[in-house]
Amino acid sequence: MQIKKNQNLFQRLRSNFLTGLVLITPIILTIYLLWGVINFIDDKVVPWLPHKYNPSTYLGKDIPGLGVMTFLVFTTIVGMVTKGFFGRQLIKYWQSLVDRTPVFRSIYNALKQIAETVFTKSDQTFKSACLVEYPRRGIWVVAFVSTITKGEIKEKINKDEILTVFVPTTPNPTSGFLLFIPKKDVIILKMSVENAAKLVISAGLVVPDYNEKNEIKNKINSNH
Repeated sequence: MQIKKNQNLFQRLRSNFLTGLVLITPIILTIYLLWGVINFIDDKVVPWLPHKYNPSTYLGKDIPGLGVMTFLVFTTIVGMVTKGFFGRQLIKYWQSLVDRTPVFRSIYNALKQIAETVFTKSDQTFKSACLVEYPRRGIWVVAFVSTITKGEIKEKINKDEILTVFVPTTPNPTSGFLLFIPKKDVIILKMSVENAAKLVISAGLVVPDYNEKNEIKNKINSNH
């Protein structure tokens, strides 16, 4: 009887510990990652500050987040300047220089396109999340609709409507496969692109809330 009580006590303690661990772990990891990012930016930005403009010179100790604040202020000022007439002319001149530099041109333009896609709201972001059968029929993957296929690819495929779809890998969604699929073979999901990305990154462990749980299953079955 005493052994059974001890076992029940141990199970309760274990359950309480795991519950606390589930709650505390994301908080600790989030703080750790944010602190790491802040320190990284501080280490890269603060050394560029002139000593007379660096508050640490007068306080005698480093100020956490100084590099982050400096970066935010500097980036905001650059954005304000480039919106003006002279700023736009400067950007055109810089772009013309870049276009005449073979190797640098390719790297810069690729990174610029990525930055514009990530940080600006434009038509070049993913339209929606979807389900497609890949790599064969009967196997479904979460993918992202990029756009409606146009140009030579559309003409060569010669179908009514083709969607350009990106199939990401797990857990690193920055790599994947670019597919051109007939619209009728694509199931558009109600979940947002952000929630679909979380689903991919977590390897299916983080599932977005959904009231109509059987709707996707019914859609899949109706296609067979």
